Amino acid sequence: MKRLPIKETHKGILYIILSAFCFALMSTCVRMAGDLPSVQKSFFRNLVAVFFALFVLLKDKKNFIIPKGNLKYLLLRSICGTLGILCNFYAIDHLVLSDASMLNKMSPFFAILFSYLLLKEKLDPVQLIAVILAFLGSLLIIKPSFQSIVCLPALIGLLGGIGAGAAYTFVRILGQRGQKGPFVVFFFSAFSCLFCLPFVLLSYTPMTLRQLLILLGAGLAASGGQFAITAAYFHAPAKEISVYDYSQILFAALLGFFLFDQVPDHLSIAGYIIILSMAVWTFLHNKKLRT
Repeated sequence: MKRLPIKETHKGILYIILSAFCFALMSTCVRMAGDLPSVQKSFFRNLVAVFFALFVLLKDKKNFIIPKGNLKYLLLRSICGTLGILCNFYAIDHLVLSDASMLNKMSPFFAILFSYLLLKEKLDPVQLIAVILAFLGSLLIIKPSFQSIVCLPALIGLLGGIGAGAAYTFVRILGQRGQKGPFVVFFFSAFSCLFCLPFVLLSYTPMTLRQLLILLGAGLAASGGQFAITAAYFHAPAKEISVYDYSQILFAALLGFFLFDQVPDHLSIAGYIIILSMAVWTFLHNKKLRT
């Protein structure tokens, strides 16, 4: 088994922790924006990212080159990423912030599964058991019951995690195929904006100046998160660094507590413990395989 250079792994870790903070800040802004359609929030969030990424791209025209065969992976990354964002934003508006973040953070486990299916990266029994137990832990957050008003938003939040996991796998593929990171962010953000635009035009909800500024802030935070997460998966595979992505839950829980007085219930906390335990177990197992 080829060992990944330590320096590259460390870069991936730093980038993924930075992305976790940025995405927690984005989620906070989305929640603070108030009662607006998820599609409208997604549009303004990605509109900022389009210009942010375009500014970076214009520094070097070579960044706009799409290597042969990469277009389909850019489209797949964008479709899955847009699905993930819309579902995540819906969950943020209807769940405790840390619950929504935890369900979205099922994405590294799904990234491991999709990496096995699409990249043929080895998935051993320990990793498979961890994925299954993490999914069972997510059920404690979802609380599936036809009588529960939490169930639908939580299921949609989990679907967002699946979409994000698939999207990050395609990011990994694009990195291996020589696609520039800033262009991946630009393409995804532009695609998402174009997808959301018709829905925004048909059912636009008027916003106050405060709401607009908050959504622009969400876009800036998301831009930082996108560049950081793209860089992270360019430097290292999901199974090497995914455990550090869970620092977002800590950031989200602290922001949710101090800004919204949110406290997760006992079942959700039990779900957090199970999922985080599986993340740490997977990380330690992968580390043992490398030594």
